[in-house]
Amino acid sequence: MIDSLNALFASTVLFVVGHFALSSQPVRMALVGKLGETRFLTAYSALMVIIFVWMILAYINAPIDIVWRTPPALLWLPAVTMPIAVFLIVCGLSTPSPTLAGTKLDEPGPDLTRGIMRVTRHPFLNGMSLWALVHLIVNGDSRSVILFAGMLILSAGGMWHIDKRREFHYGADWGPVMLTTSAVPFGALLTRRTTMDWAGIGWWRVLLSIAIYLALVAAHPFVMGAPAWPGLG
Repeated sequence: MIDSLNALFASTVLFVVGHFALSSQPVRMALVGKLGETRFLTAYSALMVIIFVWMILAYINAPIDIVWRTPPALLWLPAVTMPIAVFLIVCGLSTPSPTLAGTKLDEPGPDLTRGIMRVTRHPFLNGMSLWALVHLIVNGDSRSVILFAGMLILSAGGMWHIDKRREFHYGADWGPVMLTTSAVPFGALLTRRTTMDWAGIGWWRVLLSIAIYLALVAAHPFVMGAPAWPGLG
C-alpha cells in the first residue's frame, strides 16, 4: 500500500482530485444537504487527512528513480525562494481574507483586502505553489515529480477554483474583490488597482516567517535526510 510509485501516484491523485471534487459547488451543496455543514466539513477534513498521511508514507517508502540531474547552480533555488514562500504562507494563514476558509463577505469585520491581500488574494496558495515548484525543479527523481507536481496542480488550480466558487456564492459582491486584488502576486499593484499596505502586513509576520524558515532549515536534514542549504551536509 505504501512501498511503490503506484501507491504514491494513487494517493496523490486522490488527494488532488478529492479537494477539487468535494469542494466543487454541486457536490458540496448535495453533501451538505444530506449531512449538514458540520458533518460534511468533519468528514471532508478526516478523509483528506487520511489520504495525506497515506501520500506522505507512500512518498517516504517509494523507490528513488532519477528522472533528470539538477544543475548544481539550481540547488540553491529552494534556499533563496523558500523565505518568500514561508512569508506568503504565514500571511495567508494569519490575515483575514475573502479567500480563506471560513471567512464570509457578508459578515462585519476587518477590511478583507488589506495587508498581504494587496499583493495577492491567494497568499497561502501562492506560497504553496512556490514551495512545490522549486522542489519539483531541484528534485529530479520520480517520487518527487509525482508529489510536487500534484501539490503544484492543487495549489495553482485551487486559486482558480476558489475564485469560481466565491463568484458563484457572492455574485456581484465578489466583483470589487476581483477588481482590487490579483491572483498573481503584485498584479493589482502593478496595474494600480490598489496600493501597498505595509502596516496591514506588520513586522511580526516578517519576524515569524524568518523564525519558521530557520527552524525548517534546522529540521530539514533530520526530516528529509538532506540539508536545506547545499554544501552543509
